[in-house]
Amino acid sequence: MNINRAALILLSLLFLLGFFQESVDGRPLLQSVSRPKPDDAALFARWLVSQSSWGVLNTIASDMGGAPFGNVVSFSDGSPDKGRGIPYFYLTTLDPTARNALKDQRSSFTISEYAIGTCGKTDPENPSCAKITLVGKLKVVNGDPKETSFAQTALFTKHPEMEGWPKGHNFQIFKLEIEEIFMINWFGGPKPLTVDQYLKVKMDSYTAVA
Repeated sequence: MNINRAALILLSLLFLLGFFQESVDGRPLLQSVSRPKPDDAALFARWLVSQSSWGVLNTIASDMGGAPFGNVVSFSDGSPDKGRGIPYFYLTTLDPTARNALKDQRSSFTISEYAIGTCGKTDPENPSCAKITLVGKLKVVNGDPKETSFAQTALFTKHPEMEGWPKGHNFQIFKLEIEEIFMINWFGGPKPLTVDQYLKVKMDSYTAVA
């Protein structure tokens, strides 16, 4: 093997390694908390939310005749092992989602387990590849300094790039106040799950025994 060919192979391997690393960074394939059993609906829902980093946030677009408008957004409910279950978002009114929410707070947020890499080759629509939709009101976080600090830390820890986003774009922290939960994580239809059951789960306790 001549030197030029060896150098070409080395460069190709480095390129592939860099591509793979970007893919891993973009979609966390290795989870910090093990996947719960599907029959524990509340724990499973909290696990799915805490391990995810993005989803589709749906708002009511008054300038489109009240049609639902879905937008891919990043979010965080805290660190993956200590999430609180409430999704926080970093949004600007330069984007329709924030503008819509300021006019009509009714919103829903959908997350698929497929995005975190634990569904294997299963199709995202297969019931065994979980999906959850949180329905409620999308509101600006600006009243409680402790909540604002928690939300900012949660967002910037999971999405470090956010901290450097343009200040002139007037990003604000929003949260979804959950009123209804729809989740399918196995065959047989959606799991019965109340907001109270969902919020009572202690992720740090689960992490300690997982």
